[in-house]
Amino acid sequence: MSAKAITEASGKDILNRHLNTHGAGAATCRFSTVNSTTDWSKLAVDHPWLLTTPLVCKPDQLIKRRGKLGLIGVKKNFEQVKQWIGERLNKDQKIGNAVGKLRNFIIEPFVPHTDAEEMYVCIYSHRAADTILFYHQGGVDIGDVDAKAVKLDVPVNSSLSLADVKSKLLKEVKDAGTKERIAKFVSALYTTYVDLYFTYLEINPLVVTADNLYILDLAAKLDSTADFICRPKWGEIDYPPPFGRDAYPEEAYIADLDAKSGASLKLTILNRNGRIWTMVAGGGASVIYSDTICDLGGASELANYGEYSGAPSEQQTYEYAKTILNLMTSSPKHPDGKVLITGGGIANFTNVAATFQGIITALREFQPKLVEHNVSIFVRRAGPNYQEGLRKMRDFGSTLGIPLHVFGPETHMTAICGMALGKRPIPQTASVEFSTANFLLPGGQQAQADLKAASDASEALGSGSADEADSAGISGAQRNGSSLNRKFFSNTTKAIVWGMQQRAVQSMLDFDFICRRDEPSVVAMVYPFTGDHKQKYYWGHKEILIPVYKKMSDAIHKHKEVDVMVNFASMRSAYESTLEVLEFPQIRTVAIIAEGIPENMTRKLIIEADKKGVAIIGPATVGGVKPGCFKIGNTGGMLDNILHSKLYRPGSVAYVSRSGGMSNELNNIISKATDGVIEGIAIGGDRYPGSTFMDHILRYQADPETKLIVLLGEVGGTEEYDVCAALKDGRITKPLVAWCIGTCASMFTSEVQFGHAGSCANSDRETATAKNKGLRDAGAYVPDSFDTLGELIHHVYGELVKTGRVVPKEEVPPPTVPMDYSWARELGLIRKPASFMTSICDERGQELIYAGMPISEVLSKDVGIGGVISLLWFQRCLPSYVCKFFEMCLMVTADHGPAVSGAHNTIVCARAGKDLVSSVVSGLLTIGDRFGGALDGSARQFSEAYDTNLHPMEFVNKMRKEGKLILGIGHRVKSINNPDVRVKIIKEFVLENFPACPLLKYALEVEKITTNKKPNLILNVDGVIATAFVDMLRNSGSFTSEEAQEYINVGAINSLFVLGRSIGFIGHYMDQKRLKQGLYRHPWDDISYVIPEQYN
Repeated sequence: MSAKAITEASGKDILNRHLNTHGAGAATCRFSTVNSTTDWSKLAVDHPWLLTTPLVCKPDQLIKRRGKLGLIGVKKNFEQVKQWIGERLNKDQKIGNAVGKLRNFIIEPFVPHTDAEEMYVCIYSHRAADTILFYHQGGVDIGDVDAKAVKLDVPVNSSLSLADVKSKLLKEVKDAGTKERIAKFVSALYTTYVDLYFTYLEINPLVVTADNLYILDLAAKLDSTADFICRPKWGEIDYPPPFGRDAYPEEAYIADLDAKSGASLKLTILNRNGRIWTMVAGGGASVIYSDTICDLGGASELANYGEYSGAPSEQQTYEYAKTILNLMTSSPKHPDGKVLITGGGIANFTNVAATFQGIITALREFQPKLVEHNVSIFVRRAGPNYQEGLRKMRDFGSTLGIPLHVFGPETHMTAICGMALGKRPIPQTASVEFSTANFLLPGGQQAQADLKAASDASEALGSGSADEADSAGISGAQRNGSSLNRKFFSNTTKAIVWGMQQRAVQSMLDFDFICRRDEPSVVAMVYPFTGDHKQKYYWGHKEILIPVYKKMSDAIHKHKEVDVMVNFASMRSAYESTLEVLEFPQIRTVAIIAEGIPENMTRKLIIEADKKGVAIIGPATVGGVKPGCFKIGNTGGMLDNILHSKLYRPGSVAYVSRSGGMSNELNNIISKATDGVIEGIAIGGDRYPGSTFMDHILRYQADPETKLIVLLGEVGGTEEYDVCAALKDGRITKPLVAWCIGTCASMFTSEVQFGHAGSCANSDRETATAKNKGLRDAGAYVPDSFDTLGELIHHVYGELVKTGRVVPKEEVPPPTVPMDYSWARELGLIRKPASFMTSICDERGQELIYAGMPISEVLSKDVGIGGVISLLWFQRCLPSYVCKFFEMCLMVTADHGPAVSGAHNTIVCARAGKDLVSSVVSGLLTIGDRFGGALDGSARQFSEAYDTNLHPMEFVNKMRKEGKLILGIGHRVKSINNPDVRVKIIKEFVLENFPACPLLKYALEVEKITTNKKPNLILNVDGVIATAFVDMLRNSGSFTSEEAQEYINVGAINSLFVLGRSIGFIGHYMDQKRLKQGLYRHPWDDISYVIPEQYN
């Protein structure tokens, strides 16, 4: 939802900070807020005026007509206010059908005034303008303000003049001085309204006294999608739930997930103790499921409304499902058990198997509680990889211990609602109509040439020029004159795609290929964040290159044949990128995919597009499809669904929908009920779509190849009434089947914002029920529910066939297209040996995983660097004393001064101007048996001696006879009389904490023998770490003897020295840079030049 109501306190706070900067001349709104946690003593200290002035108090919870309801306390002192609020705080209050608790209040100074000083001001936005309402009398008894108030429309992207305010709004204000003051206030209010992206702002009353203007009561809505623009000005805004519905922490959690995700995740809890729970994919589908449940008598038991869509990850879907299941199983048991409806339409691009895996993981976690609550689960879904998703769900269902029924696209989308509520029998087996791999047949490239002749039969789409369409006699003015009365797409349409959307572009090319187009529809891409280059794609079996440009102007000028732009820019940049492309007259159609573009920006785009005669599809849309010709982005989903829905050739039925997800379901329904789709457009779910239902319906009316029109409207807005008017006045003469989703809204006791930004009724006229009645009365074919929409379409189509007005289109087999390797692999259709294998880390999911432990758990458990080493080096959590040992080793080996060879090399490189990595690597390359790298050798020597039961003396004698040094014994500086403190620290820790350390003790016995010969032949740092490391591997209980020996053999022990000494090398590098040391040259006097005598 974009337009969200805010509290009166939030609205007044915003106006306090910004209104008078525009010259409003209004008094600052003084107020304080109260809830159950308020400290009244502190409140009086923070707001001393509370003790010195008469007060007004009222609930601040989006309650309308508080005065009429007796919910305003007037002219009370501070103690009386405390008593008044105390009597109502956390008490139930019934307002209309909604019952809720009063939790938040606002206290303000009482402003003495007369009734004549009360006035009414309201500003609200609609498609083409902002409307300002003014009435010279305000207050609780204002009555029907729509009928009384004077209205002034300010067109989008234009300014408001003081002269207009005075002459058109303030006619009834007689005093010239007062009129001037009010005019300045209204002008400043409107400027603030626009600048801060308000969508609704009502002040009743505005009190105008002789010396000031006071805002008494205020109601406001903000465009929440403008948060990225307005947050610095708004501050932190809390959007409260409508009265009668408490804000649940679970809703806040899902809202937070949604904010952090590119997907859409929504949750509204309607009845926490309800029996019927839903987990629905898709904004439009989620509304339809709620409609159907309510139609079947389940309104009072419907527990929640929500949706997940936009390709959420497996982890995000798991979090969403887990939240639903926790709510479902934490409420009281129901005597009839509970049902979970996991439904959805046919996805365009969401990987069904991946999302289902997240749901399955959550179901597995809650399995005992689901059994305890006697839950039955009903699943219906389709889309990319849905077969694998349904298979996984069926397989899991057989082990769940509760009924789990699974269906695919062969079952009507909402049929599972009737099954779940006992209104429809549950089929034992479902017939699967098609599979994902149907297009994996040979000969695809040749098929295009072989079937070229057959394609001529379907060229009817291309027949009939745009001029012929325009001359079809459409009456009635349109926004663009005749600019939208044209065919948007043909089988020669060429497009530019804004954004690096490789999957969507490949989908468009594959569609082109199976439609037997001669050339790809995408000729170029624009992406400002990379240099000009070419991107590789497939055209059937062949590889082709599509140019990618940094600048839109370059793409346009080099591709004059382009007239469509598909804009995948984000909500932050879609406005600018669309405005830019509107400057090029050759572009006639723009599809804007992004959801969440601020409404003011969308309205400005509509105005600019209208001026230039450009059609906009979207925002917040998947796009549209012209079977046999062109499709936008991901419309239609995977190729298997395109083939199944016969979108590769034209049919006779055109549709227009708001929902992109439901457009795919309509493709499926229409392909079953008729000879298929001739064109389908999803205009988008935002409040102000770039093109309207009527724009497209009138195009379909003008197209002689379109025989039947389908409209899928929804709750909110009034555009469907334009269709009613056109049906009545004869502009629409073709059969129109229509249904508006959202009929359930009137059955809820509190306002519910559905998945689309525009799907919220602001009046009875905007309800889905009223619209369906209006369409039926105007002559449209309207089903009883969405459940029977397909049957009605089939009936109307059958009548057209019977009367000869439709000749069913001939089937033309499409060429086959090879499946992408990556997708085939994901579907499990092929296998290939991996180039790499890894068993320590996985970054593919929602969260980085170290050897099975999520990174959040690594941090929350505070395992430290030692714990991370244990996970990444040894694939397991080792005991805490082992992790501490690792960390001690890193600390004691981190550095040993600048004189050692590794540090010396690092310093020399740093002073030569080399970078950090090069300098550190030069130091690391010196590590070996002579410097630092003796740990592995020491471990092997001591282990072999100990394992072969050599007495320490025998070991020493053996090494002497072989002429080998004992690695880990000896030091240049330290001796038995000047011991190495590092060795002492590690040795004492190991002896105290390790369960057994036989090899370290063996090494200490060897040290006794070697120091008798020479005092500096001590057990050094290498030796003590190496032997202790082996003791850890062998005696910690975490490794088998084979694993322990393998780690010794692969050289794992040296890793501690390499990692530890890297810390010191980095320190030396930074030290030299900090000291700004110049190029190092070794002094001559420290070099012994031994030069051969000159040959005589």
